[in-house]
Amino acid sequence: MSSVAKRLEELGITLPPCPAPVAAYLPAVQVGDLVFVSGQLPVKDGALLYSGRVGETVSVEEAYEAAKLCAIRCLSALQAVVPDLDRIERIAKVTGYVASSADFTEQPKVINGASDFLQAVFGEKGQHARAAVGVSALPLGAPVEVELIAYVGRRAAE
Repeated sequence: MSSVAKRLEELGITLPPCPAPVAAYLPAVQVGDLVFVSGQLPVKDGALLYSGRVGETVSVEEAYEAAKLCAIRCLSALQAVVPDLDRIERIAKVTGYVASSADFTEQPKVINGASDFLQAVFGEKGQHARAAVGVSALPLGAPVEVELIAYVGRRAAE
């Protein structure tokens, strides 16, 4: 069992199948040594688990869990391109979008749900650059959307 698979098992996480795109895009695409993973919503078993704006109808704690779920879906999309996740040399960048009330300013705490999860799975390789952006609305009324860029290096291309 790979070390990433072992960490996922220890965390009680089973990666779902790669999310199907709902519009004209790919869930993930490799360009050279980088894999770009499209934005993922907090969907599980085909259902949006959280909806609304953070600071209005969604708590910071709920949004944190939503961001973690988005990161799990990002790994599913990443695994569709790089089947052996141990080949990931670095999660390079995470961008999180938080549908926020006008006065909500704790977007970084929300996106920590994704960051903490990725670091738990990949260790130091999961430490990344990041943006946490407040927006007025997201697709399907989701409170959070997360995308990422992973560095796979030359090993994944061989």
